[in-house]
Amino acid sequence: MPDTAPGQGPGTGTSGSGGGLDAFIAGLPKAELHVHHVGSASPRIVAELAARHPEAGVPTDPAELAEYYTFRDFAHFIQVYLSVVDLIRDPEDVRLLTFEVARDMARQNIRYAELTVTPYSSTSRRIPGEAFMAAIEDARKSAEAELGVILRWSFDIPGEAGLPSAAETLRLATELRPDGLVSFGLGGPEIGVPRPQFKPYFDQARAAGLHSVPHAGETTGPQTVWDAINELGAERIGHGTSAVRDPRLLAHLAEHRIPLEVCPTSNIATRAVASLDEHPIRAMVEAGVLVTVGSDDPPMFGTDLNTEYAVAARLLELDPAGVAALAKNAVEVSFLDPAGKAALAAEIDAYTAAWN
Repeated sequence: MPDTAPGQGPGTGTSGSGGGLDAFIAGLPKAELHVHHVGSASPRIVAELAARHPEAGVPTDPAELAEYYTFRDFAHFIQVYLSVVDLIRDPEDVRLLTFEVARDMARQNIRYAELTVTPYSSTSRRIPGEAFMAAIEDARKSAEAELGVILRWSFDIPGEAGLPSAAETLRLATELRPDGLVSFGLGGPEIGVPRPQFKPYFDQARAAGLHSVPHAGETTGPQTVWDAINELGAERIGHGTSAVRDPRLLAHLAEHRIPLEVCPTSNIATRAVASLDEHPIRAMVEAGVLVTVGSDDPPMFGTDLNTEYAVAARLLELDPAGVAALAKNAVEVSFLDPAGKAALAAEIDAYTAAWN
């Protein structure tokens, strides 16, 4: 993780679960399924972009940036997030950000990641779609060749921008489809952004062979998760923290093996959950739901994937074998090809066996 990561997460670096387990987590080969492109911009990169584009009003001083990343609520987080989005002004910015995100992943032994990308945020700021695709693809290929990190894309509708953004995201995903694109999602605020209105766009994306991975039930209730499943054909749910309020929903998720992408520190930082001790991850697992762990917008929340594994290990009382099993959940439900899944699962097993 970058040395000067700001944010209000409950622990920066893998602290709180014991030095031995922290070391195990740090070396563990991992897949990450819930992490955002712009939200992964390190303070160093944000400061560099802010200096290039001072009119955006984003601080360049690390201390001021840390204060800037203190969120009053989810709506304020979205406001801050979009101000950072506004720093991405040209294809060179896109390429730089993408490769540097992969560099931070490599430092954490992340072997595979499905990066949530919101192309509408860039194309609506006059970056041509073709240039945007070329930039992320160039970074993807370089990341795999130079860093050993396999990147895939999930194109995300920014819910706050309404149906025009859904139409444009679908167009970009289908007409300009980059080789790394595997899924279609929906992010942004949930309150006032009902999921059913996006059904036609998800229907077309799924017909084009893309997987459905909407955010749901983070800041709203279980009905949003039901809508994501029934209306959007969700194969995985981003967050889903409110699912624990509905036993029937938990049973459905468990029976149909629809995973929840859980991001504990993010949930605290955005006030979706009051405290880590109240986080519902344990109730999810005890209900038989398949859970993966993600970092969401890591530098903004003062976290990284290693920290999230340490937090999950404490909340779930996991030993190294349990942490390894959690890591293999992410591999199992990823959209990596079967050979890639088998190779990464075998690497996790070999690492765990050698550790033991």
